[in-house]
Amino acid sequence: MASENVLNLNDSNFDSEISAATVPVIVDFWAEWCGPCRMIGPVLDQLADEQAGALKVVKVNVDENPGLAAKFGVRSIPMLLFIKNGAVRDTVVGVQSKDTLLRKAQAIA
Repeated sequence: MASENVLNLNDSNFDSEISAATVPVIVDFWAEWCGPCRMIGPVLDQLADEQAGALKVVKVNVDENPGLAAKFGVRSIPMLLFIKNGAVRDTVVGVQSKDTLLRKAQAIA
């Protein structure tokens, strides 16, 4: 079950949601057909629930938002951006452990 703490963003709300964030943001670029994306989805849901208020988790479907994918140079998915104060501070591609993702998010906090 998807977390209610994970926002789905698109071209029209991406900039406002990211710029309004007062905590680190993990942006998950994903697609429905992507097996690794489906594997990391529950991990991100857990992080969003456990770190609510300290971390923001958002998802961008690359098939529905090719402009955002191009803007951030997404070539492989899942690609996760770690953003703080509107700036990309770190990037990872592929499935990662929850601990790894949490450490990266805390490192930019």
